[in-house]
Amino acid sequence: MMRPTSIPFTVFLFAILLIAGCSSQQSAMQQESSEHIEEKSETKKTVTAKDYKRAEQFLWQNTYDKVLNSVLGQNWSSDVLIYNTRAEEGVKYVMADPESGEKKKAFDHQRVADTLSEKVDKEIDAQSLSLNDVSYSEEENKLSYQMNGQRFETDLSSYKTEKLPELQKTDELLSPDGKKAVYIKDHNLWMRNTETDERTQLTTDGEQYYGYATNNAGWVRNDRPVLLWGPDSEKIATFRHDSRGVGEMYLYNTKVGHSDLERWKYPLPGDSTVFKIERVVVHADEENPKVIDLDMEPDFHRSTISDHIADWGGRFLDNEWSADGSQLFFVSSSRDHKVAQLHAADPETGEVRDVLKEEVDTYFESGYSEESWTVLEETNEVIWFSERDNWGHLYLYDLESGELKHQIAEGDWRVLDLQHVDEENRTVYFTGSNREEGNPYYHYLYKVNLDGSGLSNLTSGNAHHQITWSDNKEYFTDTYSTVDSPPVSIIRNLDGEKVMELEEANVSQLIENGWQAPEPFTVKARDGETDLYGLMYKPTNFDSTKSYPVLNYLYPGPQSGSIRTFGFSASRSDKQSLAELGFIVVEVNAMCTPGRSKSFHDSCYGDMGDNGLPDQIATIKQLADRHSWMDTTRVGIWGHSGGGFASTRAILEHPDFYKVAVSGAGNHDNRNYEADWGEKWHGLLKRKENVDKNELGLYEQGDNYDKQANQLLAENLEGKLLIAHGLMDDNVPPTNTLLMVDALIKADKDFDLMVFPNAGHGFGNSRYFMNMRWDYFVKHLKDVEPPKYNFDDNIR
Repeated sequence: MMRPTSIPFTVFLFAILLIAGCSSQQSAMQQESSEHIEEKSETKKTVTAKDYKRAEQFLWQNTYDKVLNSVLGQNWSSDVLIYNTRAEEGVKYVMADPESGEKKKAFDHQRVADTLSEKVDKEIDAQSLSLNDVSYSEEENKLSYQMNGQRFETDLSSYKTEKLPELQKTDELLSPDGKKAVYIKDHNLWMRNTETDERTQLTTDGEQYYGYATNNAGWVRNDRPVLLWGPDSEKIATFRHDSRGVGEMYLYNTKVGHSDLERWKYPLPGDSTVFKIERVVVHADEENPKVIDLDMEPDFHRSTISDHIADWGGRFLDNEWSADGSQLFFVSSSRDHKVAQLHAADPETGEVRDVLKEEVDTYFESGYSEESWTVLEETNEVIWFSERDNWGHLYLYDLESGELKHQIAEGDWRVLDLQHVDEENRTVYFTGSNREEGNPYYHYLYKVNLDGSGLSNLTSGNAHHQITWSDNKEYFTDTYSTVDSPPVSIIRNLDGEKVMELEEANVSQLIENGWQAPEPFTVKARDGETDLYGLMYKPTNFDSTKSYPVLNYLYPGPQSGSIRTFGFSASRSDKQSLAELGFIVVEVNAMCTPGRSKSFHDSCYGDMGDNGLPDQIATIKQLADRHSWMDTTRVGIWGHSGGGFASTRAILEHPDFYKVAVSGAGNHDNRNYEADWGEKWHGLLKRKENVDKNELGLYEQGDNYDKQANQLLAENLEGKLLIAHGLMDDNVPPTNTLLMVDALIKADKDFDLMVFPNAGHGFGNSRYFMNMRWDYFVKHLKDVEPPKYNFDDNIR
């Protein structure tokens, strides 16, 4: 056995003192470290009013005026461009002449402001002039424009300004020659002579629910008629809108006393009766007006490009007049959007001839944002848009026989919108995407010969390009930018050559204010193969040693994606603002959204409950694998309208991933949303065979729409859900959210509800709800009480 070693006492005493000193030092270090960790943890967890104030600075109300020298508005008058921009000294208007290459101040701002002040009896600030619809007459040296809804004309020689008579009221549509304006009165069409103000009744047999040019798609409606004037200002293409027997929707306001009931026709998927239109041509003769019924069965209220048969200005979609007004061409769409039939009609006799037809398995679209078909009368041909080869392309048909001549161009890229056809030189100009290297969502302008030769990109530079054509189609404005590069505007000619520079935006003030661009990224979709493109927002005080909860913004489409543009934007809603509160914010254009191939867009057809959520989750997981500072145990999601539908779906269908959701104005069950929408993207409603009604759940209907209904998943709720709706929402009726609320109550689930008694559909970025959304994520994802904070008065 070994004996212990003998140690001198002095050495032992020194050792004891040394150990004690080390222990004391270690204890002090541990205490200091503990205090540092606690301080850092507290910093991580605390969200202050100062953070909210910083976040507010990134809302558009506080960023738009810090971008200088970008082209804000532009109007071509023949081959002269007038545009306005914001300079350090204020708003300025510039005149650019591509023929001479001259760019100059469009007018004397102070003199225009002075003369306008006299006309409106109110002082107008020369540095903040806001003129719309500006046009210039070089021969008369006169400038005409609108300000505050009133039209003026200023003689730039004398700076004498006159108020112009009101040509078109908000509920009217003006003829091409400007001499006639048509409006609806008592369900009939009337015409006003803009020079004499005399009125002529054009139709006489219109009645309630069976009136002429009615502007009602269910989800949107107004008093402006829907029609297309002929080029000679003598004929009008329109319809008689048949809503007899169509179901109604109801809303009522909140006030002291009896509420006002709002009721209107609003068809739903599966309804036996939906809107139809009986096509007519109205001859707008003041002495002898007449109505010619087109000889055909009524069409369904459908178009090839929208969920309405009208654009926001009241133009009758999918209609085109011949240059001399002797023929009317139009496309009829089937109720399920699977059949598109091009017709030609004689406006004098009403005779209708079938030209060509296309049938698809899912839904037919005629372009990206505009109808991209047109008739070439001189050569009896039709340019037709189709996605038959899985990409949007243009095809050339024979107008008489309806036979296909050839595909104009082909490849794994897509035509977006047909812009201009030079029939004399047989050249087509169109916007396109997916052809150039880089981001497939960048838009470019191309030209190609009708025989398919000479395809060329007219907008060089890897960026998103926005195009505005001159009146004579000899020039176009090209404004290009990326997420992190400010817009540059130039004028090009038809060969794509730069003719003159206009403006290059200056964002130095924005950057001085702490602004930073979101970070673009690429990930793989749910299939592990398809590239997805998105944006990530980090706090401006980002610290890579910290761990951040993740917020997922989404809009699932199918008519658009979460990211509307990959061009420059000083603010993108409140995404950067939320990042400032200590989050990583992620948005991505998932599968099922447009702008790519047909198969990419079709991937959720018949299953609207998909909402692209598998791609959203895959995106966040891949980003978290790259970035250790993303905490996927704390993921929240939000969206509005379709995004409200999708965000609620996310927390119900994927409760293991999403912990908090804020849902605004969601169409939670598309059986309660307008028929055109659901029947295009989900298909016609079909009852399932051999279904025992007694075996169905409380909210099941036993049809193919059950799979998309959020309320059927109410029992899955585990996380925190804030659900909101405006009770006067005539787009997505509040019954959509009330169905969800009822199901959550019956499932005995805790959730939060906010109703806006007199609000419509667009409350999503209101000051009140935005503050509530911020607080909700701070409280439930960061586990801290949000500070008391009041937004500035300019935030509405």
